[in-house]
This record gives sequence, C-alpha cells and structure tokens, in this order.
Amino acid sequence: MTQWLVPFICGLGAAILSAWGVGGGTLLLLVMTLFLGVDPQTAKGINLLFFLPTAAAALVLHAKNGCLDSPTLQRSVPWAIPAALLGAWLSASLDTDLLRRPFGIYLLLSAASLLLPKPKSSR
Repeated sequence: MTQWLVPFICGLGAAILSAWGVGGGTLLLLVMTLFLGVDPQTAKGINLLFFLPTAAAALVLHAKNGCLDSPTLQRSVPWAIPAALLGAWLSASLDTDLLRRPFGIYLLLSAASLLLPKPKSSR
C-alpha cells in the first residue's frame, strides 16, 4: 500500500523544484536511479514524460506574458531540430555503457551547480 508513497513524494518534490526553476527533472533522475533503483533507461523515459507537460505549460505562460524572444526563436529552432534528431540518432546508435559514465558526470555536475551559490554579478 505504501510502495507508492516515496516515489510520489520524490515526484512532488521535483515538481515543486521545477516550478521554482531549479531543475527538478535532473534531480528526479538522480533520485530514481540512485535511491529508488529504477534502471537509467526507464528513469530517462519517466523524466521525459515529467518534462513535456512542464515545458508545454512554461511555453504557454511565457508566450502569454510576452517573455518569448521571437528573433532568437526564429534563429535557433531551424538548428535545434536537426541537432535534436542527430542527438537522438547518436544516443540510439551508441552503446549505453559508453554513454553511462559521461551522463552520470553530467548529472552530478548539474546537481552541484544547483546546490552551489551563484556568484553575484557586478552591474
């Protein structure tokens, strides 16, 4: 009965952190793989499912509030689509063991960057 409680609390915490702009999806990946025993492939799929509605809601709200930079979008989207397709093809083509360590290092660095204080900008 309570097997769902810990994953639910982790997902809720990640959702709250995402709403604050902290990067809850990255933390959710770490929690799922390190503490909940979810295999990395499944964790990445769950993270993607977690990210899609969050990103869609953010896009709608940013557009509604006039926070989208249209010239930047027009310049970057034509490059982003082929880059995403190339990245998906590479990740499907390469051995997962080859990608595991760099991905783990990326996740640890991402988590550390969220925990460390940001330097104050001198304006």
